[in-house]
Amino acid sequence: MTTEAAAVARDLAPHGTLRASINLGNPVLAGGTPRSPAGVTVDLAREIGLRLGLPVELLCFEAARTSYEAMTEGRADLCFLAVEPAREAAVAFTEPYVVIEGVYAVPRDADHAHAADVDRPGVRIGVKRGSAYDLFLTRTLRHASVVRGEEGVDVFRAGGLEAAAGIRQPMTAYVASHPELRLIEDRFMQIRQAVGTTRDRRPETVRFLRDLVEELKAGGFVADALRRSGQSPALVAPPSGPGSAPVTSGP
Repeated sequence: MTTEAAAVARDLAPHGTLRASINLGNPVLAGGTPRSPAGVTVDLAREIGLRLGLPVELLCFEAARTSYEAMTEGRADLCFLAVEPAREAAVAFTEPYVVIEGVYAVPRDADHAHAADVDRPGVRIGVKRGSAYDLFLTRTLRHASVVRGEEGVDVFRAGGLEAAAGIRQPMTAYVASHPELRLIEDRFMQIRQAVGTTRDRRPETVRFLRDLVEELKAGGFVADALRRSGQSPALVAPPSGPGSAPVTSGP
């Protein structure tokens, strides 16, 4: 291991084990059980540990908000979350490794044809509390309101709401099994999934993570990890230019 990598390892994992926060609530990124997780984020965590000569401990959570809390409370060294301004105060992110989409499900007879049509007075949108799309819609909606629950589709159905927000892949599967609903095909946001660590890390540590993410995208690692977990390799984020600034957020 190089001197630089050793310094990054000490800074990123001062306890000698790389503790990675894994969100099992996003099936595009991770699946399985807390005892046996799998998916692109699991593969990335293990690869980062391998590059730094560190054992990896996978801390699994059922929602993005609890995964984020593990970072901010000092229980994790690394996270895999969507970049949102509300998170950037505490987390330094790489550029995204995967880009997914937020979409709406609505009753089949609803008159909403496009995602923009949902932002109307009187429209209530069910979301998963603390998710990237919760944060995004909370700061961008002008007329519609957000109703939070443990799962957006559950609060949508229980409350008789006008729309549910979620990630395209599981929302597509949900609508396929509920013929009384339909998906609005155009997205309301892009969800840019990135690797993150706390902002008190050395700049060299954050740079190492950013450079490694770009290498793993370009070399096919991320695409292969997606393929192994049954996800489309087309979800790999585009490359970022050398010296680019960390990603922000938005559609």
